[in-house]
Amino acid sequence: MRKVAGKLLCGISVVSFLILAGCQGTPGAQQKVMLFNGKDLSGWKPFASDGDIPLSQIWSVRGEVIHCTGQRNGYLRTENKYANYRLHLEWRWPGEPSNSGVLLHAAGTDKVWPRCIECQLKAGSAGDIVLMNGAGITADGRDWQDASKQFVVIRKKEAGSEKAPGQWNTYDIHCEKDAIRCFVNGALQNEGTRATQSTGWIGLQSEGGAIEFRNIYIEPLD
Repeated sequence: MRKVAGKLLCGISVVSFLILAGCQGTPGAQQKVMLFNGKDLSGWKPFASDGDIPLSQIWSVRGEVIHCTGQRNGYLRTENKYANYRLHLEWRWPGEPSNSGVLLHAAGTDKVWPRCIECQLKAGSAGDIVLMNGAGITADGRDWQDASKQFVVIRKKEAGSEKAPGQWNTYDIHCEKDAIRCFVNGALQNEGTRATQSTGWIGLQSEGGAIEFRNIYIEPLD
């Protein structure tokens, strides 16, 4: 009986180990890459249009939150370029709702504004897709690329799913190869395929008013 019990316990231990190993290898939990460490702007680079207000007064970190005053048009972008990922972030308007956005697949020379695909955060329009400076995408069976326009706007598909000012919202953006899907507080607001750009920096926009960001990470799809 002792030998049988020993073998049984050994078998249980092996099964338990395999279950534990399987849990530890669950996709997502191990692959999550935090883009914002909650302490400072390490890994990020600010850029803004000409003006007298220092960048350090536009972008700052307090209480595990990125604060943007929006006093100069520009953005805070990742130093690294990314492709094929799910991006998660949270944002809120600390005061009067204004304008901002999430810049995807930006590259080239820093300028206002770079060639990229924006998932809009403008109050009342979160979920719009904005193609900047010749970027293109196919949505609703139509090719929206227009090199003659600085901005091409693809409106969100559903009623607004934004929360009231002061409350935290979630943006989950899936960039899988040349496809983009935008979820605002869990609601699919926009999607497109055949994006002309599928890799580049991720940016947070400064444009006209104060906005706050937190809990920013990606889950690689590779």
